[in-house]
Amino acid sequence: MLTPIAYGLAVVLVLFVVFIGARFLVSPRAAATGYGVPAKQEGDAAYLTIKGLRDLTSGIIGLALIAFADAHAVGWFMLAVALTPLGDTVIVLRHGGTKAAAFGIHFATAVVVLISAALLFAV
Repeated sequence: MLTPIAYGLAVVLVLFVVFIGARFLVSPRAAATGYGVPAKQEGDAAYLTIKGLRDLTSGIIGLALIAFADAHAVGWFMLAVALTPLGDTVIVLRHGGTKAAAFGIHFATAVVVLISAALLFAV
């Protein structure tokens, strides 16, 4: 019973990261607003594209691990990847974003990713 839940949560999380990455590539300014720190009009759009590529790549790596590795390998990936939303929490707070976005989006995501890792380790 635990295995489908552990893998299901992991799949949902990595598909969400793929979606976020694709959104930053297709609609970078809207994605930045959703991230919690709107992009400046005169800012360098390359950084938004970099974020999109980073997230898209992370999601694809996660999907590959889910497809081809065991639960513990995916658990280690999830544990490591939790650093991204934790770092995003700090970035939002340091760059004028709201505490609601920092903790409600990014920190909450980190907690869910860590729960996913724990479930995968328990399988």
